[in-house]
Amino acid sequence: MTRWMLRFGFVIGLVMMSAWIPVTAVLHAGEGAGVKPKAVIKTKFGDMEIVFFPDKAPNHVQNFIKLAKSGYYNGTIFHRVIPGFMIQGGDPNTKDPKRPETYGMGGPSEKLKAEFNDTPHRRGIVSMARTNDPNSAGSQFFIVVKDSNFLDGQYTAFGEVVKGMEVADKIVSLPRNPRNDLPNERVEITVTVE
Repeated sequence: MTRWMLRFGFVIGLVMMSAWIPVTAVLHAGEGAGVKPKAVIKTKFGDMEIVFFPDKAPNHVQNFIKLAKSGYYNGTIFHRVIPGFMIQGGDPNTKDPKRPETYGMGGPSEKLKAEFNDTPHRRGIVSMARTNDPNSAGSQFFIVVKDSNFLDGQYTAFGEVVKGMEVADKIVSLPRNPRNDLPNERVEITVTVE
């Protein structure tokens, strides 16, 4: 009787243990699920928090995060602001205040292939700037301040401002040179990734 109870207890223990292991494995595998990478763009007007869409534009998200972690964006400015449309930044040429004629032309040598997706260019969307070549994005990005659906399917949306859009509103409202949309005031940024 004692051996039977020991065997029965051992078998029950194995069954319970085998049932427990997958549940535990699932719980640990699910930790962090649904957590999207995010970045904070710091300016003198405040911070903008961005969440990324790695499921929509994985290469653009990876590129932005890599550049941000390397300090690439630190000291750049929003060099193009158009009220009722967007603010654009991320050009390394803008680190030099004495060469505004080069603003908008800088970026890394590596270019990204377009990852057009079904994300509409609504207010707060972060998208990649490019030349006429759809596969020419590098580091320059823009933040939409007013719904701009005419951009849908033509530019790669890869993130969204979830906190701090009032900062973008302040920047887009700055007095600017109407010839090139360059703000009269420098708004340098620092980008950190979490």
